[in-house]
Amino acid sequence: MSAPTLIHAPSDFRAACEAVRRSGARLGLVPTMGALHDGHLALVRHARACGAGKVALTIFVNPLQFAPHEDFDRYPRTLEADLARCRDEGVDLVFAPGRDAMYPPGFQSRVEVTGVTSRFEGAHRPGHFAGVTTVVAKLFGLAGPCVAAFGRKDYQQWKTIERMALDLDLPADVRGMDIVREAGGLAMSSRNRYLAPEERQRALGIAEGLRRAHAAFASGERDPERLAAAALAEIGPRVSSVDYVAVADADTLEPIARVEERAVVLVAARIGKTRLIDNTVLGEDAPPKR
Repeated sequence: MSAPTLIHAPSDFRAACEAVRRSGARLGLVPTMGALHDGHLALVRHARACGAGKVALTIFVNPLQFAPHEDFDRYPRTLEADLARCRDEGVDLVFAPGRDAMYPPGFQSRVEVTGVTSRFEGAHRPGHFAGVTTVVAKLFGLAGPCVAAFGRKDYQQWKTIERMALDLDLPADVRGMDIVREAGGLAMSSRNRYLAPEERQRALGIAEGLRRAHAAFASGERDPERLAAAALAEIGPRVSSVDYVAVADADTLEPIARVEERAVVLVAARIGKTRLIDNTVLGEDAPPKR
């Protein structure tokens, strides 16, 4: 396959996206921070399955969504390898701007979504979602009308971006794609490369906890606290620390008194210095495969 067109300037990316639509093709948009893995490439295929004739993938490690103590400086940056993977997957455009291109001197604006961001990641990472929604709003503005594919591993992020696009009438058809998992059930993440072999083995306890929640749900348990406790019983002993294991409304992420047809189980835990998140929707998803 031919190499994708690599673009660095926002104005050039806007022009390239407009050219796609002028050609009669629907544009697919896959925003990433790079360090691409099979989950990212599955998003490219998902965008095509949703009707995209041409796909643009963006690579930008967004400083606005990292707190000072987080891993912005060590977050993997592998542009040449990423471009090779994009070529093999048939990606048409790669937008890889520098920091000053996205946030020029004097930049003062933020896009913020409330409500759906108030718990879980929003509570543990203050300012994180404002950073996410600001950069994604900019990408939507540059790309224009498109089908935008996001992974459901970042479940709260997906719901937040979906809410933003709806509330602000942004011309992006936001689609969430099922989690892609490694052997044993570990959700694919660029941060998995931080894990030592022993830590990777311990991290499988997160998927096992999600399986426990599914098993309890299948056995008739509908109390959200007991479902969360079932997951935590497996996760807690394996990880270094737990930020949260919770069951919430699958659409709003609000607390619920009882699970009716479906609910999301959300997990954030640390293995050594690496923070991992995962989730599953009871009543909708299959349990993670071993």
